[in-house]
Amino acid sequence: QVEFVESGGGLVQPGGSQRLSCAASRSSIDVYAMGWHRQAPGKQRELVATFAKGGVINYGSSVKGRFTISGDNAKKTVYLQMTNLQPDDTAVYSCYATNIKTTYWGQGTQVTVSS
Repeated sequence: QVEFVESGGGLVQPGGSQRLSCAASRSSIDVYAMGWHRQAPGKQRELVATFAKGGVINYGSSVKGRFTISGDNAKKTVYLQMTNLQPDDTAVYSCYATNIKTTYWGQGTQVTVSS
């Protein structure tokens, strides 16, 4: 079982920035990768960013160049710096951790981009 401590999120104006953080606390799993997906109302869940062992990073096409993920898999923490946020970025952002066999999900945090 994995428990997540997530922080960040909330309301931000278009063009603004926010930082999300996620820690897989009280976890005994050997984390292979952590990151975020997001889901907006009426839309499918999509990849935001992944931080994997060896520092391998992947971004969803809609956030490349605007979002930056960083973290420490040994410490089971990951951070997402989001810049130039736009209304289309409004969604519930869910942190996850995977050991390849199983993926565990946090409860998610709402990010709303609106003026």
